[in-house]
Amino acid sequence: MQTKELTTIHEMLAQFDIILHLYPNFTQEKYENYLKEMIPHNYKQVVIFENNICVALTGFWTGTKLWSGKYIEIDNFIVHPEHRMKGLGKIMTDYIDGKAKELGCTMIVLDAFTGNFKAHRFYYNQGYSPKGFHFIKMIDENGLS
Repeated sequence: MQTKELTTIHEMLAQFDIILHLYPNFTQEKYENYLKEMIPHNYKQVVIFENNICVALTGFWTGTKLWSGKYIEIDNFIVHPEHRMKGLGKIMTDYIDGKAKELGCTMIVLDAFTGNFKAHRFYYNQGYSPKGFHFIKMIDENGLS
């Protein structure tokens, strides 16, 4: 297994197949357009390769807020279904933990859908806990991935 941080659009586009496990109707064109908007705003990815095939991926952003100072936000946590229960999620969260400490972040944040109980259990086991509610006001459901 090899863990690698991706920073360029070319590297990220090459891992498009794993994105389809989370967003099966995503197009490569939509993915590329989103990445073009996201990368200039500190978006990066951590991937795990097994035999040169991407089997796990998570995106992350760095930012600063008045209440928290510098933070990392985990975004789109994906482990290929055939490679779950191998500790890959922990490898990625450990990588993000180290990155947060290296960058002087005060915290790591993430969203998990309210009904995704497997993700909740995983994140609790990694030391995460809910701090509040992430409220949304839907403007255009057709634009969702």
